[in-house]
Amino acid sequence: MKNIDIRTEAANAGVKLWQIAERLGINDGNFSRKLRQELSSEEKAIIRAIIADLKGVSE
Repeated sequence: MKNIDIRTEAANAGVKLWQIAERLGINDGNFSRKLRQELSSEEKAIIRAIIADLKGVSE
């Protein structure tokens, strides 16, 4: 499975993939398809920042 690090970080933070997609301004189905290919380090950094932000909101 590709992008397991992002998937695991989101799950551990209690953040759903649809929440990340919403922040990115894309459909959750499109985000899931995007995760099928390994993301660049720049894309992962953006997503990690979103996860951290969403985690902070839920705490």
